[in-house]
Amino acid sequence: MKKMLITGGAGFIGSHVTRLIVNKYPSYDIVNLDALTYAGNLENLKDIESAPNYTFVKGNITDSILMAKLFGQYSFDAVVHLAAESHVDRSINDPMAFAKTNILGTINLLNEAKRTWNGKWEGKRFYHVSTDEVYGTLGESGLFTENTPYNPNSPYSASKASSDHFVRAYGETYGLPYIISNCSNNYGPNQFPEKLIPLFINNIINNKPLPVYGDGNYTRDWLYVKDHASSIDLLFHEGKNSETYNIGGFNEWKNIDLVKLLCRIMDKKLQRISGTSEKLITFVKDRPGHDLRYAIDASKINQDLGWKPSVTFEEGLTKTIEWYLSNEVWLKSVTSGDYQNYYTKQYN
Repeated sequence: MKKMLITGGAGFIGSHVTRLIVNKYPSYDIVNLDALTYAGNLENLKDIESAPNYTFVKGNITDSILMAKLFGQYSFDAVVHLAAESHVDRSINDPMAFAKTNILGTINLLNEAKRTWNGKWEGKRFYHVSTDEVYGTLGESGLFTENTPYNPNSPYSASKASSDHFVRAYGETYGLPYIISNCSNNYGPNQFPEKLIPLFINNIINNKPLPVYGDGNYTRDWLYVKDHASSIDLLFHEGKNSETYNIGGFNEWKNIDLVKLLCRIMDKKLQRISGTSEKLITFVKDRPGHDLRYAIDASKINQDLGWKPSVTFEEGLTKTIEWYLSNEVWLKSVTSGDYQNYYTKQYN
């Protein structure tokens, strides 16, 4: 039996990972720890909240006393660490919040895992979920590999790079068994509408401007969140300790091309005249330190473990749009209050 702590399990990626693990492994005891900040939402997990192998705990990974209490109470065999501040724009406005959560919070978890496991590493694993942004930016060609030097350009990516280094250091110094995965941009159901795709879906529904940074030629690799969850499950169970794996969608899009595709699909779904949504595109002042291009080389996880994305970007984007259109109550509930204040400050 596995006793597993999932951090950030009520968030976007975390909720998909938690649901998958709870349903697929009924013999595991799973504790979901989430601080329920603006991006964490228990409604994301209503379908499993009564599962006998699932427990939710509201708390913050920066609380070292709580971490000690939970590890003492549950004697976890494994940690799947997804809890993080993750929005670049927010990190520009408040770097300290990202340092506290992403760096100090990760160290708290590492300390408790080390203390609880106490050198008895058999059957133990610390899985740390990171981002491709730690690698910095690419030019017109090339891909990020697991051996690409770190070169973070935003407070967010710098905080994630630091947390990656601490995980590795605990592995090298103390022998802690770990895996790190660095993923490309995720999209899909339940994503808080501060990120590009759900933000623009919501704005199109409400006939609001679509704020595109700079000239719109920034390029990203896109990964459907359910494919990411399946890769985490695979790596947790079959990946090698002390290894890093890059997870990508083999799916590069320039922002402006992605937005135009999104507009076309939305016009069809909303039965609007073709071209209606494109008129909402508004180019806005670029953000500081904006990375030109991210692109993941995911050949290692593909060759070693046979993983590859299950959907094309067009298929995944259509599924995503259909989910948001079918869950407007969820969308309205998360786009009120603090989010509106932040949105006005960021894009007005």
